[in-house]
Amino acid sequence: MEIDEAEFVNQLLDYHNILYLCHRHADPDALGSAFALKEALGGTIGVIDGCDRVASVLAKQLNIEFVMDPTGEYDLVVVVDTSTLAQLNGFPLKDYAVIDHHSTTSLNEKAIFSLHKNKSSTAEIVLGVLNVMGAPIMRRAAFALIAGIITDTGNFKHATSDSFKAVAELIELSGIGYSEVMDALSTLPQDISMRIAFLKAAQRAVIERVDDWVFVTSQVSSFGGAAASNLVSIGADVAFVASKEDDLVKVSGRARKCAINAGVNLAKLMEEISVKHNGTGGGHEGAAGMDVRGDVDQILAACIDDVKKCLMKPQGA
Repeated sequence: MEIDEAEFVNQLLDYHNILYLCHRHADPDALGSAFALKEALGGTIGVIDGCDRVASVLAKQLNIEFVMDPTGEYDLVVVVDTSTLAQLNGFPLKDYAVIDHHSTTSLNEKAIFSLHKNKSSTAEIVLGVLNVMGAPIMRRAAFALIAGIITDTGNFKHATSDSFKAVAELIELSGIGYSEVMDALSTLPQDISMRIAFLKAAQRAVIERVDDWVFVTSQVSSFGGAAASNLVSIGADVAFVASKEDDLVKVSGRARKCAINAGVNLAKLMEEISVKHNGTGGGHEGAAGMDVRGDVDQILAACIDDVKKCLMKPQGA
């Protein structure tokens, strides 16, 4: 059941023992959104497989407490910033709700209720929830939400006017200086394993040029999403990076704005390909992922083929 912000609050008030569940390797948007909801409504934050590097530092700096791989009984599980069941590593969802911003999601269908808006970040949706409640937005929650918006928009590269408005509102309400958040994010040392993953992704890159478009595929053992973003930053219009864990293939895709404007929708692409390969996928137009099973090279080839079909369509088709 799709509901608005006011009904979302009314529904949550009927429950007492709430778990705000973040996707595996929770990022600042997931953790910050869960933290702001927990501060306003009470409950427990749960994360699957821990937080990513940035969210881990954010949790330490803001003293955000969370339960790793939670178990036990909860009256309601609110799945935060998560578009596919695969991102929860088999967590047994029973009675659950969803609050999410991804353009495609497979979790809403079986949720008791869901609040879904195609925003640049879940943090922007949570701000709307807090405003409807009339809840005071305390400094730590505001800091976490601002960090979520900044990171999920790629330092505003993928931001909308709503993203800027949300950050401006949070700054005004909390008195936090924008530079405070940026200083906290910019001083994070880059993990050496991530740097190696970037170099290996570039070293193993398979580059294909079609007209003026440049497509790149590669394989790494970890940091696939960050590696795909890095390949785009150094010249690819669309990049897909795969990693394999046993028989599971994880693919991350990233696309430049020009490719998106020309018709590429990675969320839709990943969702459609994942169905053909016994998996799940989704995300945003320019940043998406999937967990599937099959031959890595064939799966990456299918991704590139679908991108070509999108870009080679006649105008207006």
